[in-house]
Amino acid sequence: MPHFDPKPLSLAIMLAFAGPALADKQLSEITVSSGKTVGAKPVLRDEIIATESLGARELEKTGATMLTEALDKRPGISVQTECSICNVRNVVLNNLPGRYTTLLIDGIPIFSSVSTAYGLDSVSLGGVERIDISRGAGTSLIAPEALAGSVNMVTRRPTKDEFIGVQQFGSYGHINTDLFGAKVFQGGALTANFNHNGHDSVDADGNKVSEYTGFKRNLGGIGFFLDDVGGFSIKGRLDIVDEKRMGGAMGDDYAKVKADQSGNPFLWSKGKNGSPSNAGWVTVDGFDSDGSGFIGDHPDDVAAGGIRNYDDGLGGMSEIIFTDRQQFISSATHKLGDGSLRFAVGLAKHKQDSYYEHAIYKAEQTQYYLEASTQQPIGATLVTGGVTYRYEDLKSKGAMADGTPNDGIDDYKYKTPGLFLQAYHAFLDGVVEVNGSVRYDDHNIFGGITSPRFNVLWNHSHELNSRFAVGRGFRAPTSFFEQDHGILDTSRIVRDIDKAEISDNASYALSYAGDRLAWVSSLNYNKIKNMAMIDSGATDPVSGAPITLFTSAKKPVTVIGGDITLTYKLTPTLETTVAAERFSYRFSEPGTLAFARPETRAYLRLDYESGPWTGMIRGTWTGPMDLKKFYDYANTPRYNFDGTRKMDKSPDYWTIDLRGEYRLDKRWSLFLGVDNLTDFKQSDKESMLWVDGAGNYDVTQIWGPNRGRFVYGGVKLAL
Repeated sequence: MPHFDPKPLSLAIMLAFAGPALADKQLSEITVSSGKTVGAKPVLRDEIIATESLGARELEKTGATMLTEALDKRPGISVQTECSICNVRNVVLNNLPGRYTTLLIDGIPIFSSVSTAYGLDSVSLGGVERIDISRGAGTSLIAPEALAGSVNMVTRRPTKDEFIGVQQFGSYGHINTDLFGAKVFQGGALTANFNHNGHDSVDADGNKVSEYTGFKRNLGGIGFFLDDVGGFSIKGRLDIVDEKRMGGAMGDDYAKVKADQSGNPFLWSKGKNGSPSNAGWVTVDGFDSDGSGFIGDHPDDVAAGGIRNYDDGLGGMSEIIFTDRQQFISSATHKLGDGSLRFAVGLAKHKQDSYYEHAIYKAEQTQYYLEASTQQPIGATLVTGGVTYRYEDLKSKGAMADGTPNDGIDDYKYKTPGLFLQAYHAFLDGVVEVNGSVRYDDHNIFGGITSPRFNVLWNHSHELNSRFAVGRGFRAPTSFFEQDHGILDTSRIVRDIDKAEISDNASYALSYAGDRLAWVSSLNYNKIKNMAMIDSGATDPVSGAPITLFTSAKKPVTVIGGDITLTYKLTPTLETTVAAERFSYRFSEPGTLAFARPETRAYLRLDYESGPWTGMIRGTWTGPMDLKKFYDYANTPRYNFDGTRKMDKSPDYWTIDLRGEYRLDKRWSLFLGVDNLTDFKQSDKESMLWVDGAGNYDVTQIWGPNRGRFVYGGVKLAL
């Protein structure tokens, strides 16, 4: 594991101890509140902004071993895979691009588009008290770049000595070891967690190219809680990540794959609509190998309808990514008069050493976050004000597939000081609560940007309330990773972006919580201006070398959606949930919404808990997706390896997951689960691989599950 320079860490700790504790009615870190509950399950937290919470018990019942698994298959929330080879994943809120979702840990944002590309799979759930999800631009006062919303992981302050160990095994060579320990002392507590997670690569259609990426991942962390240090309550944690993943070629012999640069080790005739030849695939329009404008004047040319042979070895269809990350966060709060004072700090060092189909990309990123805020009552109004400073620096080195260096193709350095002010006031004896905020950021590239937000909570009764919100957020485009993580066979990236991405958002949520019935419905409107786009097919007008244009959309993208979730307690031990969502997408420029999304999803769930038994079964129905529109068939027709056209619309499908747990005694528990019980996978209907008319291949025809039935089981020890 790489050496971690202790000097920045020491500085960060000192800044934290020098230590926004924004209380229950606020827009940044969400603190513990009573919550409205039905049976044992909360619907929305009792806060002015619509915030959905997933507690530690909920995470355990679904069998989640990492953040992406914990958030997937929930109304308005999903995890989108954006590469069938390396399985880069993003958390999607309101079906907006994943780069618009900001991840916070204890209210501190310390992730970027590069670190979330593979980093979200590497966020440990050890020691997490709950995960709070807020959808909509500007939902986090300290993270204006959260154009779709924010996900805040809140760590748990232990109250007793404890140890929790989980050992899990599953299909496809899966192994997961999760350890968490806590030591409580007078005035504080220490925690430590370790996770080892591994999974083999999976090839469901037999062509020797994986759809599910194999990985080996080790995570470690320590946390501390100090109740009174000079009047400050301090908490913080240090986390380390070491992950290796490879997709495309099967197995984990990374050196062998990189060295194998010629020949054809794959079986292109296998799978749905496979090629008539194992040697390659059908080239519908023919292939002009020398770019002469004529087909047939070069021995490597391929006539229309002919087979374009594959000769790039294991490496030409493989992606290998090594990730090393160290991050530290801490916050300190102090009572100040009738209010509070808070200091927060975050520091992250993120390294990525990657191999993309013969191209090399090595990136090193440094991020800092500093915050100071105070919250004070002024009369009957609660006022919060603060300052933040964010620093983000990316440096990269690399080479094209032919060995041509392209160092620094996506280097950038962002420095953003910011100010924020928020006021909360309750009217009519608390029947109506109003929260207004504004923040100003001075970005070193995009200049001054103002982000306002206004929230209203109307308590119709103890059981029924409405939440209204309107707001604006901004985001500074960073790296090509936002659009396509693997565009590296390019001589340079031309950044033709002079405006930040801007989101205008409006939402309404109506929620009810009774003794046995709870429901929440919401409507969301999002309009994105200046959406960042990638054009990887450009050429240098002077040299003719391939270049990539990083530009902004000329027209806005609008996503409108609604969802409803109903939970009913059938008996004291049995609870059912029914939910549905519907979305509409308005965009005209290809590449803005680059991956397919469904208009409709439905969710069914049944939870059982009685004595030593706990059980969960859930079904998720995904409606058809307009592949023709999202994947821009009009300008770039997509074909299967046999020359037939790709589907215009994906089929609808169900996935069913279940998990059961039996508690042997106070210490020991056994569990068994199945994900995707019906074994539905996209490769049964259509390959995730595709070729254009000239036979150039890509790995992004994605609309369905990339792994079939997954069975797992294990044992848990709690002391």
